[in-house]
Amino acid sequence: MTEKTSRLLLEMWRNALLDGVRSDDPDLTMRQMSVLLSVYMTDPPHTVRGLAAELGVAKPVITRALDSMGRLGLLKRRRDDADRRNVLVQRTVKGAVFLSELSDRIVRAEKNACESG
Repeated sequence: MTEKTSRLLLEMWRNALLDGVRSDDPDLTMRQMSVLLSVYMTDPPHTVRGLAAELGVAKPVITRALDSMGRLGLLKRRRDDADRRNVLVQRTVKGAVFLSELSDRIVRAEKNACESG
């Protein structure tokens, strides 16, 4: 990757983040965003244990992220009926809308970066 390409990508990401900060959408930490994207972009089922392994973090880290995102309505949890020890992480409509709007921001930022770069 060239320095120009790297700078263009960072500028695109910066603009997408600025657009998000200026919106009424919640600010997510990088860990929360990683959990959210993992749940929405990979096939279910998703468990706390599985997400912790995928992200290389301890289960309490995932639990804290899910607590926050659950309060925001971006994800929800429920016990696995087949194995009551497992907690399944599920998508929500609000979470899908959040990521759709994020995707729109990234597309706009890419367009603006390409026009100015």
